[in-house]
Amino acid sequence: MSRFLSQQFASLTPYTPGEQPRDQRYVKLNTNESPFPPSPGVLRAVAEESVRLNLYCDPECTLLRQAAAELYGVEPQNVLPVNGSDEALYFTFLAFGDSAHPFAYPEISYGFYPVFAKLTHVLAREIPLKSGFTVDYKDYLGIKEHIVIANPNAPTGVCLSVGEIEQIVRANPDRVVVIDEAYIDFGGESCVPLVNRYDNLLVIQTFSKSRSLAGARLGFAVGSEELIRDLNTIKYSVNPYNVNRMTQAAGVAAIEDDAYYKANAQTIIKTREATARRLTELGFTVLPSKANFLFAGNGAIGGEALYRELKTRGVLVRHFTKERIQNFCRITIGTDEQMEILLTHIEAILNTKGCE
Repeated sequence: MSRFLSQQFASLTPYTPGEQPRDQRYVKLNTNESPFPPSPGVLRAVAEESVRLNLYCDPECTLLRQAAAELYGVEPQNVLPVNGSDEALYFTFLAFGDSAHPFAYPEISYGFYPVFAKLTHVLAREIPLKSGFTVDYKDYLGIKEHIVIANPNAPTGVCLSVGEIEQIVRANPDRVVVIDEAYIDFGGESCVPLVNRYDNLLVIQTFSKSRSLAGARLGFAVGSEELIRDLNTIKYSVNPYNVNRMTQAAGVAAIEDDAYYKANAQTIIKTREATARRLTELGFTVLPSKANFLFAGNGAIGGEALYRELKTRGVLVRHFTKERIQNFCRITIGTDEQMEILLTHIEAILNTKGCE
């Protein structure tokens, strides 16, 4: 680090994104991107908007907010478009956290939560998962902190029900409850309808996963008008033009092409279940997933060893070094062809090591 870095950030450990290697072509199953391209309507909208890049985008994202509000069944003032859901999470820690208002989240979850807590100098408590890597909603009833829960959780894929989420929200009326629904379109049930009944609920979604826009950076925060106004105060203090004009156009078109993306999500779910069965037959423990990935481990080979063996064979998966999950790998669901390549290599690796 330079001698100019503020001491308040000297010990900050930044978030580590998934690998984006360029040394060769990989079967890329490590960052939970969609294996399907954006819809034709999105591609047309982006091309049409690109000729206006000399002009600033609409800071209020008017058309996009209206389309998203219709999609989510709320009013436009209940929606904040953001530069990927990570931005909404960052705004949330900035807006609602301080020394007197800490956050709590699961000990095994999205790696940006502790980074944002440290970056914004917010105290945070990590709540252990139960056996089977499940989040027990009862651990979050009537606690002293604001709450952030990824549902389905990442990297496990395990999902709480809307009823369980509602009990958390109801039991913490004076705390903000943030539900990060990045993977909700792959089998979970969204709790967005609850925002019309609870002013302390903030739901965050992304178009990076089910809507094939990871490279465009688009997400949404959905909540009470007051919560969204708070987040807008942060947004206009940081970057009023946070969602560029091509991404706004892509977002509107992606909502209009809803049937295309729902069909893709169903294909991914089908492939996920088939892959889970195959991995189980190969001796893996596979957690029940409601996401576009599987979290799987085999006692005969460590998670890091499997990750490295697959990488040498041109297949990328994600491995995490946290002790409790170090024997697992997170495997993004790709096309049927990609998953067949993965499974063929895994079977060969197990055979080579004599751990079939």
